[in-house]
Order: sequence, then structure tokens, then C-alpha cells
Amino acid sequence: MPNSRPRPRRGAGSGAGAPGRDELVSRSLQSAEHCLGSQDFGTAYAHYLLVLSLAPELKDDVKETFQYTLFRWAEELDALSRTQDLLGCYEQALELFPDDEVICNSMGEHLFRMGFRDEAAGYFHKAVKLNPDFNDAKENFYRVANWLVERWHFIMLNDTKRNTIYNAAIQKAVCSGSKSVLDIGAGTGILSMFARKAGAHSVYACELSKTMYELACDVVAANKMEEGVKLLHMKSLDIKIPKHIPERVSLVVTETVDAGLFGEGIVESLIHAWEHLLLQPKTKGENGNCEKYGKVIPASAVIFGMAVECAEIRRHHRVGVKDVAGICLPTNVKFQSPAYSSVDGEETIEPYTTEKMSRVPGGYLALTECFKIMTVDFNNLQELKSLATKKPDKVGVPVTKEGILDAIVVWFVLQLDDEHSLSTSPSEETCWEQAVYPVHDLADYWIKPGDQVMMEVSCQDCYLRIQSISVYHSEHEMEVGKSFTRNKDLLSFGNEAELCSALANLQTSKPHVVEQICVLESTEIALLNNIPYHEGFKMAMEKVLSSLTPEKLGQAMDTQCQNNEMSCGSGPSNSHQSTPEPLYVLDVSEGFSLLPVIAGTLGRVKPYSSVEKDQHRAALDLICEASRFPKDTLEFWLRHVEDESAVLQRPKSDKLWSIIILDVIEPSGLIQQEIMEKAAISRCLLQSGGKIFPQYVLMFGLLVESQTLLEESAVQGTERTLGFNIAPFINQFQVPIRVFLDLSSLPCIPLSKPVELLRLDLMTPYLNTSNREVKVRICKSGQVTAIPFWYHMYLDDEIRLDTSNEASHWKQAAVVLDNPIQVEMGDELVLNIQHHKSNVSITIKQ
Repeated sequence: MPNSRPRPRRGAGSGAGAPGRDELVSRSLQSAEHCLGSQDFGTAYAHYLLVLSLAPELKDDVKETFQYTLFRWAEELDALSRTQDLLGCYEQALELFPDDEVICNSMGEHLFRMGFRDEAAGYFHKAVKLNPDFNDAKENFYRVANWLVERWHFIMLNDTKRNTIYNAAIQKAVCSGSKSVLDIGAGTGILSMFARKAGAHSVYACELSKTMYELACDVVAANKMEEGVKLLHMKSLDIKIPKHIPERVSLVVTETVDAGLFGEGIVESLIHAWEHLLLQPKTKGENGNCEKYGKVIPASAVIFGMAVECAEIRRHHRVGVKDVAGICLPTNVKFQSPAYSSVDGEETIEPYTTEKMSRVPGGYLALTECFKIMTVDFNNLQELKSLATKKPDKVGVPVTKEGILDAIVVWFVLQLDDEHSLSTSPSEETCWEQAVYPVHDLADYWIKPGDQVMMEVSCQDCYLRIQSISVYHSEHEMEVGKSFTRNKDLLSFGNEAELCSALANLQTSKPHVVEQICVLESTEIALLNNIPYHEGFKMAMEKVLSSLTPEKLGQAMDTQCQNNEMSCGSGPSNSHQSTPEPLYVLDVSEGFSLLPVIAGTLGRVKPYSSVEKDQHRAALDLICEASRFPKDTLEFWLRHVEDESAVLQRPKSDKLWSIIILDVIEPSGLIQQEIMEKAAISRCLLQSGGKIFPQYVLMFGLLVESQTLLEESAVQGTERTLGFNIAPFINQFQVPIRVFLDLSSLPCIPLSKPVELLRLDLMTPYLNTSNREVKVRICKSGQVTAIPFWYHMYLDDEIRLDTSNEASHWKQAAVVLDNPIQVEMGDELVLNIQHHKSNVSITIKQ
């Protein structure tokens, strides 16, 4: 905190009131300083407001101290949940310092924590504009940009085929007489501009996202179409005639479809549109001007699927191991991925995950032919209404190849009209991913030709649901999953004998065994399946714990603790008579972790887990019970911590930790936020000989040429968007780092060998550097477009975990260059790596 007190400048005021004003300013400054000394930040803030309103010429002198006072007072208001007062203080501060990037960034951080992402992004964006080198603001903006403008916007706008086909269908409809158009879910407004360019007289576009709505306003204005396109910041369900649009329209255009077709609410919005916003549809055989009738683009869709074997999907959605580093996973703990748990959950959760199947690591094997799941006519109101209430259809598909049944993969063909269509098939070059429905709870996942894969298909809660997946074997035995038993109507699958056989083969739990459902994120399931990870941690923990003998354990307390013990008169004789103290292990990994349980098998250890969810704690308790741990061996640390934001504390007032396990790398491939700050606190909480895991991390990278990464990061000029000027506006939300990449299947050409970029040492911080340069030799001519990176995490000098390993639950990330660089074999480029807090920036030195 700055401690110099500015003095009012002589001559700054004029007139008889100036001396009195100067006296008041001087006294207020003294009072503010006194309040700061006694940590009365609210009163100090009020004094500074008075000073700056009376003497604005002192702004530069008190700016730093004013910022400090504002931030401390805001922290107190936040803790007291005085949200309006907090926002009011920032608004006052920004009136005084409208161009202060630090205050703008801090305001954005508070808004983001409150859930106001759109508003937060505005402040982060302003802070970056004010100071492009302000790393905190840049990192905040990049993180929030991913929420506000999802990455698929860039990929879609770069999909020339998709843009061309939509444009052709809209042009055909408008030229046929559909002159009034409503664009539902307008995004950047590209479909609206297609309609206007085709000759539509009236074009209305609704967009719910504030960020996308404002972006669309800029795009439409830049393309000189603001007079012909009326933008509405609202849901289509809230549009009223004539309040928002003057009359019913003759054409609705929309692309509110996700990988599972229905997930963005297209059915609900089109039912509402047909009932309230569209002209009546033309009946079959009826002729007449299209302007008198309503229609929708897309006109219809056909949904397809196939059963696949895919090891990558399997390891992210089914726990395939029974023993993890010596810990037996009991059969009464049922691990499920969120996609599967949505079947019975009260919340409406997306019942599928998505994958770009053409790029899935390790590929996939189709076990059935492609089969039709459902056809939907978007121009038929009654059909749309019946979708949500219709009973599930039962579908049986013959198996054509033997293999492991891992998932049903789903895609669709969007029929825009009778001439134009778009396919999201994995065999097509498309911007779309496919919907993946992982298969669970079969006694045997191996299927072969002659078998049939059975399932139930429905559209419930605005989602395409594929449930009750089972296998009817050629030997007339049905493998029935647990999900299958949820439906009472089983008779239609076969005769009574087959049904009895199926029911007899059901695995039932013993009545006295407690079954615990444990829902894990797909990355957590992949982590459980990661054997090298758990074996590596077990070996590293064993080394550290075996080195800490009971004699050394007696020295576990720091000097302060020893002094306290001596002053209390505690003698050595008592400690020899008592049971030896255990070694304390704390795991503060994010999410579900078995590491504390593994630590509990390594001798006299008291492990603490920091898992938060009750079902995770219950599952860990059952695993400990199955491992015959003494009761209360494993404890949950958050039950012992009053303030969950201050997790890193001593295990007891007079004890220190032997091992602290930190989560250094996010599953996305980025370094965890505030990890170095956590490491600094952890070092102070370790006993002599104790360790932080990992002890250090090496970051590696290489130079690549990848058109895919360019197209997924920014819109590439106007050609892709058929001449419309969209790129400069949406590219304001591009982020320099792409996350959740699979380097093994990323379409790219390596132009260099991997090089070490950075060392992060959690145990020995003086080995870290915040800025370094690395020379990279080019081994293949091409255009450098990106720098993918990954990590080697060293638990000690011998035990290493590689985040790019095929068994890893981590993904990789990449820095994407704004301006690709042409290179020739033999050239040498210099990379500048800067490490600020937990943010790493990589640039090429020109």
C-alpha cells in the first residue's frame, strides 16, 4: 500500500473559497490515511471520493492508494453480499478514472463471479484495449471469451460449403415469394444478410446472447444492411405481434441445432413460430404465391446412427479397471458419466457427449451399418407437437462386425428444401461434430454378426434420447443393461420365453449390499482408467514416506512449534510412551481422486481428501471399506476447514504435512490458475523431508503448420462468408490458445522437433524464470501457424507423467499465431516464453 500522502497544490483553485477547500481536502486526506491504518476501508473510500470531487487535479497523486482502498473495501462488501453497494463503488470509481485498466479489470472479475459474463467481458475487453500488455486482463478476457462466443461460431463461419448451401436455399425461397423473413438464433446475422441480399423486403433477427446481439448489430451495420434487417435482443418465444414485428412472416430461417439436432430447442421455437409468428403453411397440391404462406428452412431432418467400437470413448465413459494401484474397486460402487446419469436424473442434462469422429484418437470401428433413427418435418406443426409426447420407438439393428460395443454415434441430414441439404456425417468434411451415446451396464460388451443391438429412441425435454441399449444375441439370449429394466414394457422385444431368459440373466445386487452411484466427469473416468498415473504416484509417495522414519517425524514441527512445546513444559518421555504420530498426506486435486486411498495403504499414514461432492465421499468411503481400512483412516479435509477458500492449512496446530498433492495441469491442457501461489503456501506447510507432488514440471512444444487450428480460432477473411464482412468483429473474441486438443489426431505438419519451453519448480522456486528465450531449428519447410504444448510432470527425478501420453486424461493445448510465418528447413526461430502467475504466453521473436 502506498504510504505517501499528497498535498493539495497551490494555485489549483481560484476565488475566496479555495483556502477553505484546500483545508477540507487536506483534512480529508489525513482522515483517509488514518482510516487505512486502522483498516476502516469504507470510511477511507468515502474520504477519497470527497477529496477527488473537490480536487480532481490530485487524481494522479492518489490514484494508486485509491485503487488499493477500493479493492479492499470491495472485498468486504463482497463478503457481506452487499452487491449493489459494491457495484456502486466501482461505478463511482470509473466515473473518476474512466480509463483505468486496473479498475476495469477488477470490476469485470466481480461481475464474472456474480455470473454476469456478458457484462464482465465488456470490462475485460476495455481493460485490454486500454493496456494491451496488461496480462491479468488479457487472461480474464480469453477465459470469458470462450463462454460468450463459443468456438463453433468460428468453425461454422469458415465452412464455405455450409454457408453456400444455406445461401442458395434462402435465395430460392425469397425469389419464390417469401419476402418477409424471421431469423431465429441469428448469431452474427449471416442468414439474415443472405435473406436481405436475396431481395427480402422485411428481415427480423432475434438473438438472446447480449454479446452476440451487439456483435450482430456491428456486423449488419458494417455491411450496410441496418435499414433492411431489424435485430431483436430476445428469445423468439417472447416475440409478440405487433409489438416486436408488425405481422406474421412468410419464412423462418434457423440453425438452432446441435450435434443431437434438438438440443438448442428447435422444436419448441418452431412450434411457437408456427402458432404465433408464421403464416399458415401451404397445403399439398395447393398453388399460389409463396408470400401468402409460411415455411421453414430447414424443411426437415433425417437422423442416422451406427454402433461403434472406440477405445477413446470407452476410456472416458466406462471404468474398465478393477484394481487401481492395489486398490480394489468394489462392485457396489457404480461409476457413471453425466451422459448416462441423465437418464434418471431430475435435472435436464444433455444425454450425449460430442466428438469429431473423424479425428477421435485411435479411430473407431463401425459394428453396424448406418441406420435411420427418426425423420422430422419442421413444416408440420402437428408432427412437431407429437415429438415430445410420443412413446419411445424401439429400434433393432443387426450387427455386421464383431467388436466391443462402446457407443451409438448419431448424425443427421438437414434438408433445407427439396434441392439443398447438409450432412453432419463423420464421413463428410463438415464443421459439425457427432452426438455420442456411450453404452453402459452390459454384462458383456462383445458383439458379433448375427446379434442385434436394441434401443429405445425418443425426443424428451428437447433432447434426442437413446436409452435402454441392450444386445439380443444370436443364441437367443439378451444382455440387458440396468437402464433397460427402467422400462416396464418389455414384451415387444420377443416372446415370453425370450423375456424370461433375459430377466433370469439380470445381475441383481444382494439386498444387504449398499449400492452407491458415483457420477464422474468424462475426464475423471479417464483418470481412473489411467494406470501409469496411479502407479507413478504410489511409487513416489512410497519413497517419500519410507524416508520419513519415526525419528525424523519427531522433527516435523517448525521452530515456532518447538519453542511453544518447550514453553509449555512438554517433555520427551511423554512422546516415547505414546503411539507414534502418523504421517499426514493432503490431496487437493480437483474432482474425484483415489490418491488419498492409495496413500492410506503405505503404512502409518493419515490421508486427507479434498473432494467436495457427497456422492464422491460416499464412494471413497465404500472403497476404503472394501480395502479393509480401519474406520476413519481417510478423512475429508473440507470438513476440518472453516474457510474453503483457504484449503492449504496445517493438519493440526502443531503438525505439518509429509506430502501435499497439487493439481498443476487442467484437463484442458492449461496450467491451473494460482498454482505457483498454492505451491508457495504448501512449501511452508511441509515437514522436513516432505514433498509437493509434482515436484517440478517441464513444458514442451513444437512448431506446426495446421490449417485446422487457424479455422477453429478465427474467421479467415470474407471469402469464407461469401463476401460479407464478419471477420473483424467476431475475431475480437478469438483467443490465442486452443485447448482440449488431441495432438495425436490433430491435422497438422510438424515443422520442428519438440523442445523444452519452460520449467515450473514447485519445490525449488529459485530455479524458475519468468522470461526466457528458446531457439528452435526448422526441420521441414512450411508455414508456422501454431505451437502445440504439453507437460512432463516429475513426481521426483525418476518418476515422470507425460500429459501427451495416449493413456493420459489430460488434453493438449496450442498457441495459434495471428500471422503465420513462412520458414525454410534449416532456419532458426527464437521463441519468447513469459510466465506470469499461472499464465504462459509464447511468442515468436521476429
